Amino acid sequence: MSISISNLSKRYGQQQVLKNISFDINQGEIVGFIGPNGAGKSTTMKCITGYLPYDDGSVKVCDIEVAKHPTETKMLIGYLPEHNPLYIDMYVREYLEFAGRAYGLSKAKVKSRIDELIEEVGLTKEYRKKIGQLSKGYRQRVGLAQALIHDPKVLILDEPTTGLDPNQLVEVRNLISEIGKSKAVMLSTHIMQEVNAICDRVIIINQGKIVVDESEAEIVMTDSKKNVQIHAEFLQACDASFLERISGVVSVQKTGANEYDITAKKDIRPEIFRACVDNSAVLISLYQRTRNMEEIFHELTSEK
Repeated sequence: MSISISNLSKRYGQQQVLKNISFDINQGEIVGFIGPNGAGKSTTMKCITGYLPYDDGSVKVCDIEVAKHPTETKMLIGYLPEHNPLYIDMYVREYLEFAGRAYGLSKAKVKSRIDELIEEVGLTKEYRKKIGQLSKGYRQRVGLAQALIHDPKVLILDEPTTGLDPNQLVEVRNLISEIGKSKAVMLSTHIMQEVNAICDRVIIINQGKIVVDESEAEIVMTDSKKNVQIHAEFLQACDASFLERISGVVSVQKTGANEYDITAKKDIRPEIFRACVDNSAVLISLYQRTRNMEEIFHELTSEK
């Protein structure tokens, strides 16, 4: 495993922010790591990168324990934090040279890696500029190049597309997808479309615990087996309280002037149709729908 975490725990004083979490990430896999603010995402990533010591459990990068060999594991990891720490008065090439030498690369190796990365991350037209002259999208590319300068086996990205415009979003996502073909990528994000676009698997963390670790398709399938979602739309406003009395209905939520989302234990569309006839409610639409990741995420991470 490129990343292997077993029973990881971390406390800040009396507050336990990570509670015996475990997961693995393989080479060639892009894993979305999502959760609400304060769930433990950044703490987990800092434990993996060696920036933060952990209290219990095991964190291994390429089978090497981070706590015992922090310097060695740092050489295996590329890290792009949420707030990209760039030196805006440095030229792009100058900054990448600085980053490469900090990793102990030879002058010749640094030069060859910079030449490769300028083309790989799409900086060919911008590398002669100072970083402060670059757009947000190009600054993120410089940050990615910095994280890749030593050719790590593992790439950890914390909110890499925050603040990008739609075109920049697509470009950076495509770049991450390409990088993920040969490296283990752990991607923290709040953007569900990003998970759908580039992630092979999704790990959801809430209140320091892993609540889901599956592909998006598996998450949606599991949710659809647990509860059936049915949408009903009426011709005109009516008293729809009769819907709640139908056997098998779990909940009814009004979503529009004459529209309702019905959660049921099974497909009860025939029962709904008959109840509408009995209550003189004219249906113009009745269909079963699948909840999206945003809705599932909200349910899994809402405080009970």
